[in-house]
Amino acid sequence: MAFDRRTFLGTSAATGAAVALTGAAGAPAAAAGDGVAAGGSSGQRTYSFTVMGTTDLHGNVFNWDYFTDKEFDDKAHNDVGLAKISTLVEQVRAHKGRGNTLLIDAGDTIQGTQLAYYYAKVDPITARRGPVHPMAQAMNAIGYDAAALGNHEFNYGIPVLRKFQEQCRFPLLGANALDAKSLRPAFPPYSVHRLCTPHGRDVKVAVLGLTNPGIAIWDKANVAGKMTFPGLEEQAAKYVPRLRSMGADVVIVAAHSGSSGTSSYGDQLPYIENAAGLVAEQVPGIDAILVGHAHTEIPEYRVRNKATGKDVVLSEPLKWGQRLTLFDFDLVWERGRWSVAKVAARVVDSNTAVEDPKITRLLSDEHRKVVAYVNQVIGTSTGAMDSSEGPVKDVPIIDLINHVQVETVKAALAGTQWASLPVLSQASCFSRTASIPAGRVTIKDAAGLYPFENTLEARVLTGAQVKDYLEFSARYYVRTAPGDVVDPARLTNSEGVPDYNYDAVYGLTYDIDIAQPVGSRITGLSFGGKALDPAARFVLAVNNYRASGGGNFPHVPRAEQVWSNSEEIRTTIIQWVKAKGTIDPAAFASVDWRLTRAGVPVFP
Repeated sequence: MAFDRRTFLGTSAATGAAVALTGAAGAPAAAAGDGVAAGGSSGQRTYSFTVMGTTDLHGNVFNWDYFTDKEFDDKAHNDVGLAKISTLVEQVRAHKGRGNTLLIDAGDTIQGTQLAYYYAKVDPITARRGPVHPMAQAMNAIGYDAAALGNHEFNYGIPVLRKFQEQCRFPLLGANALDAKSLRPAFPPYSVHRLCTPHGRDVKVAVLGLTNPGIAIWDKANVAGKMTFPGLEEQAAKYVPRLRSMGADVVIVAAHSGSSGTSSYGDQLPYIENAAGLVAEQVPGIDAILVGHAHTEIPEYRVRNKATGKDVVLSEPLKWGQRLTLFDFDLVWERGRWSVAKVAARVVDSNTAVEDPKITRLLSDEHRKVVAYVNQVIGTSTGAMDSSEGPVKDVPIIDLINHVQVETVKAALAGTQWASLPVLSQASCFSRTASIPAGRVTIKDAAGLYPFENTLEARVLTGAQVKDYLEFSARYYVRTAPGDVVDPARLTNSEGVPDYNYDAVYGLTYDIDIAQPVGSRITGLSFGGKALDPAARFVLAVNNYRASGGGNFPHVPRAEQVWSNSEEIRTTIIQWVKAKGTIDPAAFASVDWRLTRAGVPVFP
């Protein structure tokens, strides 16, 4: 089947080119039909093995939500974490024979939970005699063979990533992560693994790692002038023939790149963000691709390569360790070499497994430290707030984020030439389960408002540009005619736009008419009680993801930057609460935007 992007949904530069060569010698062979088939009716020599894969682990070791300080749960009752993945992996190894398996990952490993944040910022692994990162400890203990770099690996800066790389007993791969000056690989592009067979010649399995070119804009502050990130297709076309010429019998790609063929950053880079399907279609010689980045579940998806006519099998396990992908390979010996006869993929649900006590014991001290950290009281709140209605209503808890951002930017610009400009702010409903309780407020409560490592910037926009920005944001809503029944659960995420790519702008008043087509929805836009002047100038407090092009919002990436901060917005919120002592929603909460149809409020 040809790949259709419209219908599918789903070290140093000097050492960077090193090859990690690992062997499975000494592991027992499985019984016929598990890892080795001794021969068919014609006596043909065959061999089978399994490659297990995870992706987008995002700092999850335990089945625990540090933002709520309780066992993780969602509407589908998924479980998360490497401790559960470890149990699944051991089950597969016991069935197949360890020597007939490999375990790889497709990136986004060291960011996402307070466990990961703590060992990057609070007790950093980069400190002298610092700790070993919990994700490195867990993945080493489980026995990963290779992992691709994800874009979030760069969130804490290159020194943290390099230290994590040093602590891992498996290679971090990134064929399209290049040193900016030499244009040589900054990380190993690939690793090669030998699987022993009872038939003489080993099977050589090559794993090519590809990361996301969006790193160049999303983490520009950390990588500009240091690393560059060309397209996945380009680098795969360079390395796959090389791996085949080196004698690779099987080539697997671990790609931190979704399969939709789309990009969230528009034309700012000449590369596709979600290019895994294009790699499969355009680059001959690939047998399977472990897909990451998109946070979708793809048990098996086949893409026909244009040059060879052969199917390439893609699979993406669900994020955070909720699923484990299994690629099952059947090989035959013909013409003096191993050839792939069949590939199939499936995913296994981690909620069917108990947490591996080997992993929970290994990291119990780290877990306790982080639980104690997130439960520190930093202030009080006069009332309870939550984000459950944040995607469809102007709620106080999102106003809190914006209010903190406005105060922070105003203070930073005081005494400058920009001090007289009014400050607006953007924020998204990053989590529909975030809450601030009445009474004592802890670090986990405040941190739960902002689960990403974004930092704050200030950019100058005109009124007309702000209007364009709001129109683009409003595409998030499903067009709904007057009189139609409104189901809040079906009103948002139009065309797959995630919650974090819908921005409410604080400091203005406006309606969003969801009966109108995209681009014509913002009505009654005003500032200070008057219609917004298209020529007026404003400072927009905006996160670095959006400012660098994330979400492909108009104008902001090219707007003049008048201030930026290296501190995470999450930390800024925590420090604000500490300084104020008390959160009083009456001081900042107001209904400044609403959804309407033909002027009639959707939610009166």
